[in-house]
Amino acid sequence: MLQRHLLGTSAKIGVGANRAATAASFLKRYGYADPHIIGSCLKRCGSDQKAGSLSELDKLGAAILDDGMQHLSLFRDLEIVMVNGMIPWGNQKLLPLGPLREPLNALCRADVVVVHHADLASDKNLHAIESMLRKLKESLPIFFSRMAPSYFFKAGDTSCQLPLGTVYNMVVLCVSAIGFANAFVQGIEKIEPLHADQLDFSDHHLFQIKDMETINDRLQKLQAMFGSKPIVIFTEKDYDREPEILKHLDPFDVLVLCSELQIVPKKGHTEDSYKILLRQIMESKLIGINKC
Repeated sequence: MLQRHLLGTSAKIGVGANRAATAASFLKRYGYADPHIIGSCLKRCGSDQKAGSLSELDKLGAAILDDGMQHLSLFRDLEIVMVNGMIPWGNQKLLPLGPLREPLNALCRADVVVVHHADLASDKNLHAIESMLRKLKESLPIFFSRMAPSYFFKAGDTSCQLPLGTVYNMVVLCVSAIGFANAFVQGIEKIEPLHADQLDFSDHHLFQIKDMETINDRLQKLQAMFGSKPIVIFTEKDYDREPEILKHLDPFDVLVLCSELQIVPKKGHTEDSYKILLRQIMESKLIGINKC
């Protein structure tokens, strides 16, 4: 999914169970360039890049690791922690008694916290989350985000973009294998389909033929119930795991929802102020490293 969206950019996507090792291998392969140097190259070269500058611009200026917080031996310049605004701490117990990988005071290591699904959580819950974070670290910058549905595309044809209104007043079945399926379904419900059913699989589940049979059975029941052919909707993340297998859902239409992560303006915090803060934190740490 990332490779498709970042096609034509300088970003390089690494995949591997050991994400730190994958990042290290990429830095070794392409080389590291100070982000300030890359920025000055871009300003100097503009759109007319010369061969000498291209080699410098091909180097990596930053490595971004998903789920890197518990990799305690990993040196990091910036730690961004995302908190699910709808189920932030569970029962506040550590695995296996609860969902937490570390005690809540581990959040003191964070440079920035982003409270996700802020558009779906109540103001009361968001206030409680913010209060908890402030007790842990008073100076912690807190931002709020949401997943904003952008458009659909037809399974098998990523270039065929359809407006969100395509499913208005239609019967839909939302199928997903993500960590928090309810947010996906609630986003679809905001588009106001006639009826939204859901079928959830475990996070990172790889769809197989037997799963397609289960989905087909649910679709046929929905068709009998409403007297019209329902539409299947997958998340973009699920689609890219195994796009070919969705052909087994024929003759039902299969749509894929594309969404965009957005910073929700709240308490003076905006997307621009978020970017400025990240830049300031990185620059201050780079200055500290250079002094050493």
